[in-house]
Amino acid sequence: MEENTILTQEQDTDVDNSWKVKALVIGGLIGAVTGVGTAYLLSQRAEQKGERLSIGTGRGVKLGVLLIGLLRQVLSLGED
Repeated sequence: MEENTILTQEQDTDVDNSWKVKALVIGGLIGAVTGVGTAYLLSQRAEQKGERLSIGTGRGVKLGVLLIGLLRQVLSLGED
C-alpha cells in the first residue's frame, strides 16, 4: 500500500514539473527566434542604407528600458 502511495506522489511531482519544462522550452524558442529575427531585420536595414550595423549607448539604454517594460507586462499577465 505504501509503495503505491509513493509511486502516485512521484507521478504527481512529474506532472507538476512537466509544465515548467514545457514553458521554459517554449519561452526559450520564442526568445531565440525573436532575437534572430530582430538581428536579421537590423542587418538588412543597415545593408540597405549602405552602413555598418552599430547600436550606440543611447539606443542600447532605450532598448533595455523597453525590454524591462515588456517583461513587466508579461509578468503581470498572471496576476489577474
